[in-house]
Amino acid sequence: MRCLSVPLATAALALSAAAFAHSESDSLVSFDGAIAVDPLTASNGVDALNVVRGVNPGGRAWTIRKFSATVSRDGLVSARAGGLLLSSGDVIGTRAGIAQVAVTLFCGPADNTATAFSSAPAAFDTAGDFHLSGALTQDGVNRAVLPATCDNPALLVRAVGASGTPGAWLAAGIPDTDRRD
Repeated sequence: MRCLSVPLATAALALSAAAFAHSESDSLVSFDGAIAVDPLTASNGVDALNVVRGVNPGGRAWTIRKFSATVSRDGLVSARAGGLLLSSGDVIGTRAGIAQVAVTLFCGPADNTATAFSSAPAAFDTAGDFHLSGALTQDGVNRAVLPATCDNPALLVRAVGASGTPGAWLAAGIPDTDRRD
């Protein structure tokens, strides 16, 4: 019996290592932490709308306690956030009635010409928490084919309105440069 357990343990360890290596190499980009939106930014001493990759900001400042996301090479995204809430005004500490969010990954130039890939909407609870997973799309229907590399990645958490499409951005993921290929 002892002779059998050593080879089985070795095989299990090898399979675990292979699965871990596969999952790491399967990741196109990942994000650890996030920056919540401040709707205005200074530009040459003048307040300007804080537009990122052509997407307008939410109308008030937000805060976020925790965030992580991974996008795989085959177009699947998994994202989790906690404490994404308004940080100003009479509605401070709430989600302002937003019931769903989505994420949009941008790859390419750091401007509004970058290619955008969006997730389906996910439930956004009153504590400002959400978890979403699924395929990214460019047309709202078909699974997107992502590029081999994602230059200048930006991942925006966006409010989803009654139309079901992502709108204003509420937070931006911080690229996890330790995990990127």
